[in-house]
Amino acid sequence: MTQPDQRSSGRSALREFLASEAAGGILLMAAAALAMIVANTAFAADYFHLIHAVVGPELTPKLGPMTVHLWINDGLMAIFFLLVGLEIKREFVDGHLATWADRRLPVISAAAGMIVPAAIYLGFAGSDPQLVRGWAIPAATDIAFAIGVLALLGSRAPASLKLFLTTVAIVDDMGAVAIIALFYTAELNLTALLAALVLWLVMLALNRFRVNALWPYLILASFLWYATLLSGVHATIAGVLAAFAIPFRRTLAAPDAEDSALHRLEHALAKPVAFAIVPIFGFANAGVSLVDVTFASLLAPLPLGIALGLFLGKQLGIFGSVWLTVKLGLAIRPKDANWTQVYGVALLCGIGFTMSLFIGGLAFTDPAQGDAVKIGVLMGSLLSAVCGYALLRFASPSSRKSGESE
Repeated sequence: MTQPDQRSSGRSALREFLASEAAGGILLMAAAALAMIVANTAFAADYFHLIHAVVGPELTPKLGPMTVHLWINDGLMAIFFLLVGLEIKREFVDGHLATWADRRLPVISAAAGMIVPAAIYLGFAGSDPQLVRGWAIPAATDIAFAIGVLALLGSRAPASLKLFLTTVAIVDDMGAVAIIALFYTAELNLTALLAALVLWLVMLALNRFRVNALWPYLILASFLWYATLLSGVHATIAGVLAAFAIPFRRTLAAPDAEDSALHRLEHALAKPVAFAIVPIFGFANAGVSLVDVTFASLLAPLPLGIALGLFLGKQLGIFGSVWLTVKLGLAIRPKDANWTQVYGVALLCGIGFTMSLFIGGLAFTDPAQGDAVKIGVLMGSLLSAVCGYALLRFASPSSRKSGESE
């Protein structure tokens, strides 16, 4: 991982608002906790009635009447994915993933951090054909949640670890987007898919002709979202596609120009996503009744496979790949961080809350399986958060520089 330089410091919304992103992660934790509390009190019926209340017309027969839950998961989360796409584009064009040398460690780590959890899940749940679809649930890292936990450590966590966690999570998000598009797509409506393609090509053409005003892109993006919704591809993919079409002007050795369309949109979305959309998603998706939950049900293949995939799979995949990559001389360890601290961050990568719940909702529509998914995600994420925080809290500061042998 290369050191932050003048070109990249201070220019990214994710970097500038790191404190806000951390606060957003803490707010997400509070929203998830509140959902769990409400779902297990006298207000449970009101909570579930609100989440599944019909609001608005039927946009597609595939989904039926639009409910609050659908608007959140298919609508608001498209804006979340739009912000994710903007950050991915920024980092690959003019950021910490701009060169292959910069990409090597986070790409290898993120890939291993997706493959190993999926393998562990399949090892526990793969014998049941009905559960195989959940293989990708433990493959994702929740950047807001993880950064929120890391922020609680203050100066005990070197800046390089925060940067490493951020870049791994960004690459991880790319993998999750690809998984959703390839493996969780329903039967395709080719007419709607063609319409979505045409709309996206028009957006790319506007970019090509240097149209920097945001309003044409946003109008086309809304139509792109609807066409994608009708096509059978999950509607949130439209957010990522739209982000890739937003103009971004590279400014070497300096922050990107503030009049850049991508810069303006990213900064406009950063706080609403962190402080509203993600917590709303957490509140709407984390609520699960524990009335009938027993110790035996916690050890059922579906929740146990998810929990162990997140907790064991992430730490084994990410820490193991970092250690091997550094030992082979393909990359250097994050600056001013020792191996214990790197291991602690690998543990935090097992917090898969937002994206794991999202993929779980796509994989399983049965309410009982959906509750099992939530329990597994909560168990794995909570265990990863507590163990990662404890390890980093009591880890000794690094006495060696990055890249030194031990």
